[in-house]
Amino acid sequence: MTPLSRILILDFGSQLTQLIARRLREAGIYCEIFPYTAGPDRIAAFAPAGLIFSGGPASVLDAGAPAADPALYTLGLPILGICYGQQLLVQQLGGTVQGSDHREFGRAYVDIAADCALFHGVWAPGSREQVWMSHGDRVTALPPGFITVAVSEGAPFAAIADESRRIYGIQFHAEVVHTPHGAQLLRNFALGVCGCAGDWTMAAFRRAAIDRIRAQVGHRRVICGLSGGVDSSVAAVLIHEAIGDQLTCIFVDHGLLRAGEAEQVVDTFRDRFNVPLVHRDASALFIGALAGVSDPETKRKIIGGLFIDVFEEEAARIGGADFLAQGTLYPDVIESVSVTGGPSVTIKSHHNVGGLPARMRMQLVEPLRELFKDEVRALGRELGLSDAIVGRHPFPGPGLAIRIPGEVTQEKLEILRRADTIYLEEIRAAGLYDAIWQAFAVLLPVRTVGVMGDYRTYDQVCALRAVTSTDGMTADVYPFDMAFLTRVAGRIVNEVRGINRVVFDVTSKPPGTIEWE
Repeated sequence: MTPLSRILILDFGSQLTQLIARRLREAGIYCEIFPYTAGPDRIAAFAPAGLIFSGGPASVLDAGAPAADPALYTLGLPILGICYGQQLLVQQLGGTVQGSDHREFGRAYVDIAADCALFHGVWAPGSREQVWMSHGDRVTALPPGFITVAVSEGAPFAAIADESRRIYGIQFHAEVVHTPHGAQLLRNFALGVCGCAGDWTMAAFRRAAIDRIRAQVGHRRVICGLSGGVDSSVAAVLIHEAIGDQLTCIFVDHGLLRAGEAEQVVDTFRDRFNVPLVHRDASALFIGALAGVSDPETKRKIIGGLFIDVFEEEAARIGGADFLAQGTLYPDVIESVSVTGGPSVTIKSHHNVGGLPARMRMQLVEPLRELFKDEVRALGRELGLSDAIVGRHPFPGPGLAIRIPGEVTQEKLEILRRADTIYLEEIRAAGLYDAIWQAFAVLLPVRTVGVMGDYRTYDQVCALRAVTSTDGMTADVYPFDMAFLTRVAGRIVNEVRGINRVVFDVTSKPPGTIEWE
C-alpha cells in the first residue's frame, strides 16, 4: 500500500469519528484512526497523504482540552478540521474561538461565500446548502492566511481555507448523511487535495492480508474459535486460504444458538471449504451453569469463562498451537484505545481486544482488525462465502442467553427459537432481510392472561426487534406495516406454545453506541 493511499484521522472523542473513516473507505481511500495523542514520529511512520482532525465533546477553551501536537503543522501535510477539529486548528494557528449563546444543533444551512478545493464540483459561490451542525463554541477570528468560504447563521466562519498550506476547517459534520454532499467534500479532500489514488478494494485487501498471515505464522499452527457468525467465519476462511491445514477451527456449541445454526457451521466449513474442524457439543454444560442465574453480566461472564475452558480442552486434544485467530474488527480496536474518556472507553465484555489469558501462551492472529462490519461482509463475498453466512444479522457471543431476561432454561430456549425462526421466516418471505441490519425476538420475563378459543392462557410475552443501520453505530426502527406485524404475531401465538402475546419494540439506537442487543 503506497503512502498516497492513506489518510490518517486523529480522534478527539467524537461519537462520529468512525463515520469519517467509513465515508473515505466507501470512496476507495484507505484510512485509519489514531488517538489525538499520536506524535509526529508515529504519524510519519504511518506515512499519510493527509490528516483529518475529528470533532469532539470538549471545548478548546477548557483547561486541559485535547490538543494536537503543534509539530503536526510543520509536516507539510494537508489538514482538514471538522467541528472541534476546526476550532482547534484555528486556535493553534493564531485565530480566536469563543463561547457563544447562539448554538447550532441539527439541520442548518450554510451560504457558500467563495470557492475552495473542498467545494470543487459540489458547491458553488452564492449557493445555500444543507449541513448538520453540533456546536456551541465558534470561530470568531481567523489565523493568518485563511479565508472564509462558507457562513451560517450561528457560525460566521462555517468553512475556512488556507489553500497555500492546504489546511481547511468546517464547523459542520460532513461525515453524516444529514449533510447531503458531505461525503463528496471528504472525497475532494482525499483525492483532490491529498492526491490519494482511491484504489483500495477488497481484492487488494485480501491479497495483502494473506501475505501478512503467511509472514506472521510461517510454518506454525493456528487455532480459531468458530462461532458461525460473520466475523469468525470470514477470518477462518481467509486464514485457511493463506495457510491451509495449518489452521484448525474449534466450534464450541454452547446450546444458545438460533435454530439450525450449528448444523450450518459444520456443513459450511467441514464439507464446503474442507477446513479442519472440531465440533464440541457443550450445550448441557453451558445451560447447566446458567441455571438460576438472572443477571445479564453474570451470564456473560459464565458463558465467556466456560467457552475458554472448553476451547482450551479441545486445543489440548489436538496438540495445541502457537497462534489463536480472532475476528476482531476495527471498531473494537478503536474503542479499546480511546483516550478521550466517556462511555466509549468501555469495551463490551464479550470482546477480547485487550489480549489473551496469560496461561494460553499464544499470539493473536487478527486479520480483520482493519475492517468495519460491512467491509467484512464484502471480504466474505470476495472469498466465496454464501450469503447465508455473510449476510447474517449480527448475533452477539452470549447468543440467546441475553435475549432471555432472567433465568435461561432449555424450555425457554426452545420457545424463543421457534418464535425467532417464525419472525425471520416472515422477514425473508417479505424480501426484507437484507434491508434490515438486525432483527430478533426476545422472550420477556413477563406472563400475561390471554384467551385462546374457549380457554384462558397464562403464558409469556415475546418482543420483536428490527433496526436499520449502515455501520452498526446508529440505528432506526424498521418501519414494518401493520399487515406484516399482524401476520407475524398471529403465527407466533398460534404456532409457539408458551407465548400468548407479541409486542414490537420501537426504540431507536442512539449515536455512538457500539454494540446492539
